[in-house]
Amino acid sequence: MLSAGLVLALGLEFSQLLRTTPVLAAQNEQATRILIEKGARQLTLERDGQVLARYAVALGSDPIGQKQREGDGRTPEGVYAVDFKHPRSRYHLALRISYPDQQARETALRAGVSPGGDIMIHGIRNGLGWLAGLHRNRDWTDGCIAVTNAEIREIWSRVPDGARVEIRP
Repeated sequence: MLSAGLVLALGLEFSQLLRTTPVLAAQNEQATRILIEKGARQLTLERDGQVLARYAVALGSDPIGQKQREGDGRTPEGVYAVDFKHPRSRYHLALRISYPDQQARETALRAGVSPGGDIMIHGIRNGLGWLAGLHRNRDWTDGCIAVTNAEIREIWSRVPDGARVEIRP
């Protein structure tokens, strides 16, 4: 009976059938900036300079330094914006960051490589949500910023489209 329930729960998580997107928080609870500090492995939601919340994160598998090309495992650095909220992500929920910017595209073009893209702030891979905070024991993404599923639900509700995202070394 227990194993049947586990299989059903995992199947529902993979299929995303029962997933709902969080409602956007009240205006005074919404972030105007997301600050990601790679060295500290920390994401901070701010509103007009005031801290709303902080979260520990996992980063790309080779996070030190600026992202140079697709597949390098680095999390980019710079100032971007949330340009899309992905409600059916393979990683629970995701907020896409507007990387690559013009500078990253030009740098990659000169090097003859793709700059990469689809950099997201996201939860845990579907089916593995039970890992919760254990996922932070190592950097594992392809250049994204990962939090727990519960945390991405909070972040989703507090971050409007267009919010500024600053990623620092």
